Amino acid sequence: MFTGIITALGRVRKIGRIAAGSDARLVIEAPWPDAEAIPLGASIACSGCCLTVVARGRDWFAADVSAETLARTTLGRWRVGDPVNLERALALGDELGGHLVSGHVDGVAEALVMAPENGSARWRFRIPPSLARFIAEKGSIAIDGVSLTVNEVGAPGAADENMFGVNIIPHTAAVTSFGALAPGMTVNIEIDMLARYVARLLARS
Repeated sequence: MFTGIITALGRVRKIGRIAAGSDARLVIEAPWPDAEAIPLGASIACSGCCLTVVARGRDWFAADVSAETLARTTLGRWRVGDPVNLERALALGDELGGHLVSGHVDGVAEALVMAPENGSARWRFRIPPSLARFIAEKGSIAIDGVSLTVNEVGAPGAADENMFGVNIIPHTAAVTSFGALAPGMTVNIEIDMLARYVARLLARS
């Protein structure tokens, strides 16, 4: 489990193909001072995707990514040098500063536009229709692993019904990949865990 509070901004160092080219091994720079001591098998959220450490060094770790994950997240579009939001797994007793995040990406959204709004920036995203119903104003959402509050949703039946907006403060832009985000780029989305289970229960009632 994670909290959506990014603890480091890494970068893709190397992308290798494995399993006859279907899967990939990602080598990611990790600016943690204890990166070499990360246990093999540990979980790290990489821009919202929970990945397993299979190798590590002084300032890097490697993770194997299946073809399924490459196809259903932004990881299949990563290039060497791309920024990666990093968060180590939550330990019992740690401060829960964001919201509970599983690291299981539900889908990909497209960044539409950014507009300055007082001291922050309002980013608007287009979400797949199948996920739009899970997003509520003032609810929680993880975007590329960052825990954020939804400040705007499209009205049902309107042309923008699959749109939502969040506000990014300067600190978040400086320490996460939001600083490099541009309209047209895609991001990993994890909907609020509670919304997912409530919808499942309602569907079975």
